Amino acid sequence: MTALDQLQPANPREVNIFAPYMRAEKRPLLPLGIALYRLGKLEGQRGIEGGNNVDFVATWTIANLPADLSRCTVTFDNSPDLQYEMSITTFELVDHLIDVIINYKKHRIADFSKAFYRKLLRLD
Repeated sequence: MTALDQLQPANPREVNIFAPYMRAEKRPLLPLGIALYRLGKLEGQRGIEGGNNVDFVATWTIANLPADLSRCTVTFDNSPDLQYEMSITTFELVDHLIDVIINYKKHRIADFSKAFYRKLLRLD
């Protein structure tokens, strides 16, 4: 069982603070997205087309308000040479974490979306 299987929904007051920042279709998962955000860490695997998945650990600073910045660091294969950092607003990070939850429910693999990796690698 992973941390994603054990998430407990966030406090409704906190959910209400973030709700205006989320698209309507993601709001039902907002309590779990905030709960994952409050953990400050995610271990998962990046899917590689035609290859083996790559393990990663993502960590981030925890802020209180949706528009506050969080510093997010993703390290692949436990290698300092494969470590990437970015600053991201808390509500954007929570949005990406909701995508992780959606992906996990479908495929049982904790992985970020392509949009997250494009932002992390500064491709957008």
